[in-house]
Amino acid sequence: MACPWLRQCRRWSANCTSTSLLETVRHFNGRSVPPFSASSVGRTSWSPAPGSERQLSAPPSQMHPKTFNSTTYLPRHNSRLLTPTLQSCRFRQNLHTDVKLKDPFTLAQKDLTNLYDDIRKELFVSKEELKSLCDYYFDGKGKAIRPMIVVLMARALNAHSNRSGDLLPGQRTIAMIAEMIHTASLVHDDVIDGSDQRRGKRTINGLWGEKKAILAGDFILSTASMAMARIGDNTVVKVMSQVMEDLVRGEFMQLGSKENENERFKHYLEKTFKKTASLIANSCKAVCVQVTSDPEIHEIAYKYGENVGIAFQLVDDVLDFTAGASHLGKPSAADLKLGLATGPVLFACQQYPELHAMIMRRFSSKGDIDRAWQYVLQSDGVQQTKYLAQRYCDEAIRQISMLRPSAERDALIRLTEMVLTRDK
Repeated sequence: MACPWLRQCRRWSANCTSTSLLETVRHFNGRSVPPFSASSVGRTSWSPAPGSERQLSAPPSQMHPKTFNSTTYLPRHNSRLLTPTLQSCRFRQNLHTDVKLKDPFTLAQKDLTNLYDDIRKELFVSKEELKSLCDYYFDGKGKAIRPMIVVLMARALNAHSNRSGDLLPGQRTIAMIAEMIHTASLVHDDVIDGSDQRRGKRTINGLWGEKKAILAGDFILSTASMAMARIGDNTVVKVMSQVMEDLVRGEFMQLGSKENENERFKHYLEKTFKKTASLIANSCKAVCVQVTSDPEIHEIAYKYGENVGIAFQLVDDVLDFTAGASHLGKPSAADLKLGLATGPVLFACQQYPELHAMIMRRFSSKGDIDRAWQYVLQSDGVQQTKYLAQRYCDEAIRQISMLRPSAERDALIRLTEMVLTRDK
């Protein structure tokens, strides 16, 4: 029998009706979450961005009167319930008009031009081998998605707070730190996973060995921590330190699995938040606390990063099944080979119960990986995971649309489209 979460997702996909995902999650979690604050209920968003005809001017309780009432709850970030509020399918269908939203990469290019040079300066050491290890991934060939989101968020928040559009020094430092923490986590992940390929080239552990790779990752993290301390803001340090804790906890969560199907999907989303979305969410919050003390604005920045981050990873999990190894820059079916059951597999399990046993033994028996691959492609697991990613992006747009209109705010809206349509 399909678990409530997955059964409800199929119902959304089939009917495209307005419904509250939160109600479903509250049902299968068996517990409530903090109520949607009265201040948020009374708050309306600014006008939608050019090129967007979505109705974002009312809170969810006004958008869907049939499914929301006084007992409806929305999560706060400290509850760690990673659930967006669903909009109807029409919410996204009317996105495109003749007016184009700002391109995020173009808008952030000036702020990111010297990003990798500045990181290499931070990592400067006299020992040549350590320098080579630390500089290896900071070659300017990465997507730089995280620092791009951070600088766009910082400028959007500055505009919202009636400041000049220029970045504060501390805000730009956060963009640099975000990329450093992300890269250090990749170095450590490759050691844990035994990976030999990353971004289309050999991994650090493949070239220099596991011990030196671990030390290089540690050095990058320690350097990021020193840069964080130089900002001189205890709140910023506290916010960004949460990222470090979440990364470790998320990695431990990935080592385990859940027997119960409801718990398994919740476990997967929680792990996705900690390993991927926490860095984006807390980085967005860190640039926010530098310009305003308003907790509601902090929440907007955080929630945008949280929802975009989860959507980004959901799409990444889809690409593991749909993109070739040469296109991804890493082997395809990598998650299955590591024994990981991601969104497409968990959805496919509802149509092919045989996957349940494979998931519990982490695809370790002969033929498990090939059979699981075929089950996923024959099911609607990929489509359902894409749909879930779209729902998270819709919630990210709803959040960021509460800020004053600006080119950077509009670029962050456009970014959600790029997250959903990326192919690598």
